[in-house]
Amino acid sequence: MTASPVILLGGQRCGTTALAYALNLAFDDHGGHFTVNGKLPYLLHRWLTREDLRHGHLRADEILHALDRRPPDGAGAARWRERVERSLRRAAREVAEGRAGEDPAALGRRILTESAGELPYWGDKYNEYLLHLDHLDALLPDARYVMLVRHPEEAARSMLRWTGDRPWLPATREAALAKWTSWNSNWPGLAGRLPAGRKLVVEYQALCRGEATGPLSEFTGLDLAPYLTGLKPRTAAAPEETGLPAPTARLWARLRAAAASPGAPAPSLPQPEPALR
Repeated sequence: MTASPVILLGGQRCGTTALAYALNLAFDDHGGHFTVNGKLPYLLHRWLTREDLRHGHLRADEILHALDRRPPDGAGAARWRERVERSLRRAAREVAEGRAGEDPAALGRRILTESAGELPYWGDKYNEYLLHLDHLDALLPDARYVMLVRHPEEAARSMLRWTGDRPWLPATREAALAKWTSWNSNWPGLAGRLPAGRKLVVEYQALCRGEATGPLSEFTGLDLAPYLTGLKPRTAAAPEETGLPAPTARLWARLRAAAASPGAPAPSLPQPEPALR
């Protein structure tokens, strides 16, 4: 029996990639697959709409091109990519012939299910999922979510040190903190609708200290201890008093409280300002 998927969420520079590689190895060793930056649900949000279905035109080629431009990584990624292409090509033909129905979420769920195959465990990580949580919830109504949170000052410093061809990178501390706040503020809305067994908030420094190994193992159903021992922080923990903007500080307090009580509802603290949502 295939378990419900595990989706790893988190803003940029919050440690999600390192955790995703650990989950990838653990899932692969147990006959499953965890995709590092699979991003298929994100691409389906862009390229599978009601208009596409109405006009009989699912752009499977655009989705596959995006997957190949920055390929998903991790053990088993090539086999996953093959299943994705088979499912997309079949779905695109059905759309072209008017046999795919009118519900993009239903078709998206089918594509994701076929891409997972009959694996006993599967999951995915992609930072941009935080921007489309309602869509993700519609595609994967039984998914379990791990939300990895990191002190906004640490994340902002890491963003500003990031290199490579990333034109969307912020250039100032203020912009980096605003981006952290905007992305992470999407989580409480989904978290408030999920039962305790489908959500786990993990704090980055606690993860690196090994304090989250037990909760993560229980949540995924796998013994993750052998896979998480190498996770170490690349920078020192930021002091709590760092002069954060008020909306950022309030959101961080809320996320940190949720991480301290795994599975519990977030406390009723003030929400970030609407302009940052």
